[in-house]
Amino acid sequence: MAEKRRCDWSGGTDLMIRYHDEEWGVPVHDDQKHFEFLTLEGAQAGLSWNTILNKREGYRRAFDGFDWEKIARYRAKDIERLLDDARIVRNRLKVASVVANANAFEAVREEFGSFDNYVWPFVDGKPKVNKWGKMSELPASTPESDALSKDLKKRGFKFVGTTIVYAHMQATGLVNDHEVTCFRYKALAS
Repeated sequence: MAEKRRCDWSGGTDLMIRYHDEEWGVPVHDDQKHFEFLTLEGAQAGLSWNTILNKREGYRRAFDGFDWEKIARYRAKDIERLLDDARIVRNRLKVASVVANANAFEAVREEFGSFDNYVWPFVDGKPKVNKWGKMSELPASTPESDALSKDLKKRGFKFVGTTIVYAHMQATGLVNDHEVTCFRYKALAS
């Protein structure tokens, strides 16, 4: 039996392959998952995604299961505790951004009913299906990620530059950026 053709970036580790095959690009409509990916994508800035995937469970435990309501109540002592936690990336700005983002996330939910209701209109309510032949064709950002990034920043979110936001859009299926030869492309394009 022939091996499945995957996006070039997915190779290397079983964890990356599972993430590619089961999560990346699957449309997310769950606010908890959106907050988790916002947290992880912000943590990744300047690092490899493999590093963050390896720390994902540590983040889940350190940040109360990505419960933004609890995280929004974190204070200085909580940030100091997290800066001593080897399970996560111990960068003060990144850790503090999770707390700021939890508060901004709550405000978006109050205004729109859910973060999901807020974010999907940036792609007209359905995944934008791209047709990339190879990973080198993928942009680092798009007009949609530029607009979403600008709006998130206006709402008080941190670590949401357009490249990070585009990575979030890819991860949560707002865009389908699987290579057209990848077995996941067709499954997610329909």
